[in-house]
Amino acid sequence: MQHRQDHEPPSAIAQRGWRYHHLGIPTTTPRPQETYLAQLKMYVSGFETSPYGVEWMRFEPDCPVSALVQTVPHIAFEVDDLEEALAGQTLLGEVSSPSEGVRVAMILDNGTPIELLEFEKSKGGTRRQNRRKELR
Repeated sequence: MQHRQDHEPPSAIAQRGWRYHHLGIPTTTPRPQETYLAQLKMYVSGFETSPYGVEWMRFEPDCPVSALVQTVPHIAFEVDDLEEALAGQTLLGEVSSPSEGVRVAMILDNGTPIELLEFEKSKGGTRRQNRRKELR
């Protein structure tokens, strides 16, 4: 196992090309402007307004999401190819689609849930590539 230096990014970013998306924090306290995700029986809030991508998650008692995800914070990365990113990983549940054009999977790394998100490709490229084109 190779050890990275303090100034080096984690291999998920440096070698795999994953991009930070958000930090998910479980809570049992209702928060302002929660959005209810009926198919997952959970509430989310904060992502749209947090400059750091912090998202709060509150779960219904019969929520199908992994108990680990309901109790331990997770970091989420955007990936270009979800199937490729999942190769060799331990899945925490099924791949899901919490909203149109988004596919999500939770993996387990050293006891920690990690979320991987793939956004629908459009206009012949990834969401990030298309956003760059729009900014030009």
